[in-house]
Amino acid sequence: MAPSSPVEVAFSRGWQGASKAAPPPAATDAETPAIRDRTVPSTPIESLLFRDMFGTPEMRAVFSDEAVIGRYVEAEVALARAQARLGVIPPAAAAGIAAGAQSLAIDWPRLQRETENVGYPILPLVHQLSEAAGEAGRFLHWGATTQDIMDTASVLQLRAALDIVGRDIGVLRGILADLALRYRDTPMAGRTHLQQALPITFGYKVAIWLSMFDRHAERLEQLRPRVLVGQFAGAAGTLASIGQAGLEVQAGFCEELGLGQPAMTWHVARDGIAEAVSFLGLVTGSLAKLATDIMLMMSTEFGGEVQEPFVKGRGASSTMPQKRNPISCELILAGTAAVRQQVGLILQGMVQDFERATGPWHLEWVAVPESFILAGGCLRQAIGMLGGLVVDPARMRTNLDLTGGLVVAEAVMMAAAPALGRQHAHDVVYDACRAAITSGRRLAEVLAGMPEVVAALGGVDGVERHCDPANYLGLAPQMVDRLLASRQAGTGQS
Repeated sequence: MAPSSPVEVAFSRGWQGASKAAPPPAATDAETPAIRDRTVPSTPIESLLFRDMFGTPEMRAVFSDEAVIGRYVEAEVALARAQARLGVIPPAAAAGIAAGAQSLAIDWPRLQRETENVGYPILPLVHQLSEAAGEAGRFLHWGATTQDIMDTASVLQLRAALDIVGRDIGVLRGILADLALRYRDTPMAGRTHLQQALPITFGYKVAIWLSMFDRHAERLEQLRPRVLVGQFAGAAGTLASIGQAGLEVQAGFCEELGLGQPAMTWHVARDGIAEAVSFLGLVTGSLAKLATDIMLMMSTEFGGEVQEPFVKGRGASSTMPQKRNPISCELILAGTAAVRQQVGLILQGMVQDFERATGPWHLEWVAVPESFILAGGCLRQAIGMLGGLVVDPARMRTNLDLTGGLVVAEAVMMAAAPALGRQHAHDVVYDACRAAITSGRRLAEVLAGMPEVVAALGGVDGVERHCDPANYLGLAPQMVDRLLASRQAGTGQS
């Protein structure tokens, strides 16, 4: 059957047939259900194909339409209860509002239509909730302003979302701690500027990753009191609509919801929301660093020092059967880059005019849910990847030996310095390195032919010992121990 309404025609053409100068035709009452029924996902975080690659069902549920409307209703009921306790509205009214909330069946097409008209969903929701509450509806939303309810609902969502993030950071920290301990003494090449620099251990590398997430866990606990505060202040934030009982109502409202009471109205002071999203920027920045390391270590030239967990078909190429692509790393890097863009957006949203802004607030409607969904997806990918990470200590050792001992030239120089003097030792070892490179011999072979170096190092055996990268790990293993011990002591710091 051919589309009959303008809306259906537009959907069938993807709006391609509409004039570029005109917006899509407005929906009529009859067409609104068609919009809801025929809306298809249009972004990766909504797509049936991609949404569980870039997010998680659990985090999406926190920010779903049903959840956000539920939070608005929760805030309205909490306000009524607090006001009833303080005698601002009759107790029967609060009971009626709560009962109306329980029986409320949202008319979604009506809510959508009225929200588009008003510009905000609270007044349209108040209409429906007031009708459901009957006579008690006269006392609904008493003294509140739209932003009071929306901000408080956002904080309730943030609390739920931060709980998920905190839990997943905890799981990730546990996995990293196990890896750091297991590979505490596993030597590998430490690299600077993409060149082999000095030997480290894989456990040391993992412990560096772990230390970041230990700090993120600490940051999360520190930001909660600043971010998880309610909002009830009235039209210009002065609580004038409530009178002298305003601050008591505000305190009771926040208490009902388990939120902190703000020291000051924050309608246009958006640093709390911005801090929460910026925190996600830090978390995902660390995930991106971790994913970059693993992705590079998986490359053919590194010989697969580590590999993402093997799942049949995962990372396969449509044309090259040998491929095993770093899919989780790729998704983490894409998702974390998108979160960083949302951090910029949320910071822009802090630029608010006067006592109620004319638009920057709306940026949060985009940045908050998208950043949390993407961050949740990145954490899920990291947990899955690291939980089954395949580590190849033999390949790490092979790569460490690629330079024929040049990676420990510093070790030889410092060992010979007490006998030869630091600068002379540097010059001698420098010459030996050039000779090893041009001749293709191991550094130990070249040094064995240099009597003054042999004497300085205690014989040929001493030369071999100082040229073994496993003997020049510095305090890398002890640093792993120190980090793990600090975690057991509850400090979470290195």
